[in-house]
Amino acid sequence: MKLAEVARKLGCRLEGRADIEITGVAGIEQAAAGQLTFLANKRYIPLLKTTKASAVLVEDLMKIDRGADHPPLNALRSENPYLAFAQAIEFFYQSPRYASGIHPTAIIAKSAKIGEGAHIGPYCYVAEDVEIGARATLHSFVTVYQGARIADDFFAHAHAVVREFCRIGNRVILQNGVILGADGFGFAKREDGTWHKILQSGPVVIEDDVEIQANACVDRATIGETRVGRGAKLDDMVMVGHGSQVGANTLLCAQVGLAGSTKVGRDCILAGQVGSGGHLTIGDRTLITAQSGIPHDLKGDAHYSGSPCVSHKQWLKNSAAFSRMPELQRRVRELEAKIDKLQS
Repeated sequence: MKLAEVARKLGCRLEGRADIEITGVAGIEQAAAGQLTFLANKRYIPLLKTTKASAVLVEDLMKIDRGADHPPLNALRSENPYLAFAQAIEFFYQSPRYASGIHPTAIIAKSAKIGEGAHIGPYCYVAEDVEIGARATLHSFVTVYQGARIADDFFAHAHAVVREFCRIGNRVILQNGVILGADGFGFAKREDGTWHKILQSGPVVIEDDVEIQANACVDRATIGETRVGRGAKLDDMVMVGHGSQVGANTLLCAQVGLAGSTKVGRDCILAGQVGSGGHLTIGDRTLITAQSGIPHDLKGDAHYSGSPCVSHKQWLKNSAAFSRMPELQRRVRELEAKIDKLQS
């Protein structure tokens, strides 16, 4: 594909040779001649001098300085080069397609309703009273329990599980090993010290355009429901506890854990290994950095860090003070020694 055609499809402004042939996309360090790369982080600007890519996606106003020892680099100017690069990948890589039909090893209950154009792969199981919309793909070894309701364009990779009575919207993607609607972790202590299992009666509700990555779990609720809002994305090994709510377009990165009845607002980002206590609320548009611990409610439109978490600015001050602790300890010991000497 000519660079001019790539620019047209992406809506980018072209600087350089329009007739360059683009055969693929790659990272700025790995790219070879004929490939398109991108630059969205200024820390990688020095790599412009060494990349072998034939063209680069950059921000509209970013200056490209290759230096006198390097030939000019063709550029595609974009307001969002990272998004444009993500879209460019689709020009050169075609995901596998799955023909409609039901594999002979799949088990489909007679009362189940499967929409037109669905692909049900090897060893899948669809239980009684299940409804699955049009153009669904169940790859292999996918299990859908009784009474589940799944809308159109659903894609479940191998070994995904949708438990009883869960409700899933349109264009939802479950990566390998996702479990929706497993029992929440609820037990009541008896007088003799043993534990009584609390029935988990509330379904998981997944709204439209949600993607859930490998081995993540969203537990069913004791009562009510557990809900993941439209457009939210859950990374690998995320745990959403029973009765929790995740707002629209929120990102939960790898190994985030939400205890039961946590409410996370819309447009939030919880970075890797963030953990929350239960029965708390995180406001809209909140950013929480990796490995932070959340013991209480957090106001929205803010940036938090640390465990227990505080405002990010306060955490930076705390971290700087902690790094000076050995020096402060030494100075205290010296002062104590001087006081002891004066007193003696």
